[in-house]
Amino acid sequence: MESKIMQQPNQPEKDKFLSPRSRYYGQVKPENLVFNTNLQEFAQKVSLITSLETNGKLSAHQAYKQIKLLWKQLKRSKKQLLNSNNQSTSS
Repeated sequence: MESKIMQQPNQPEKDKFLSPRSRYYGQVKPENLVFNTNLQEFAQKVSLITSLETNGKLSAHQAYKQIKLLWKQLKRSKKQLLNSNNQSTSS
């Protein structure tokens, strides 16, 4: 399946290149959109970290620690978004 890049009019060209954003095809709710953005950012950062490690700019241990920290941040964001969604639906 081909991924389409969202064109953001105010986003500089270098940012479009360095941090491309794909469209979201799921159920459109604010928490889903925020998590999708966080997930895409996670994937982009992991890609950069693994490239740095592969090219010898980071040790495997440093890369692992950075990716582990990013993973924890992503999990925390998901948990916060789920909790805010559950609170708004139960009110």
